Amino acid sequence: MMEYKNIVVAVDGSKAAENAFNKSLDIAKRNNSRLILAHVVDSRTFATAEAYDRSLSDRAETYAKELLNSYVETAKGAGITDLARVIEYGSPKVKIAKEISKTFHADLIICGATGMNAVERFLIGSVSESITRYAPCDVLVIRE
Repeated sequence: MMEYKNIVVAVDGSKAAENAFNKSLDIAKRNNSRLILAHVVDSRTFATAEAYDRSLSDRAETYAKELLNSYVETAKGAGITDLARVIEYGSPKVKIAKEISKTFHADLIICGATGMNAVERFLIGSVSESITRYAPCDVLVIRE
């Protein structure tokens, strides 16, 4: 049976991502894995709006840090000690599947079936679908 040593869990604050995170705790403990908490600020969604409100990127970064900090505390409380966190900017589809997974030598990516951005999912397909298609490792998609 394959053991997963580097697990990336994609979190965006959605209920689906929270479910993915909770599942990642069990898998990380069972495999004695490093858990990499990844949040990608989809800067494309506010690039135009930021022309009118320059604080959007600051607020997005603050939200990302608070989100990851809360997940880190929960993971530590669950007994996970080998943790990393990463905040990236750009397209979650690209960053998670093609960059973060390679940087951290992921052998498993865990993500929710649906995330926060319903408009993008409708127009160009879901982030989880893209991760599944382009990731260089196993992907576990968690349904609600």
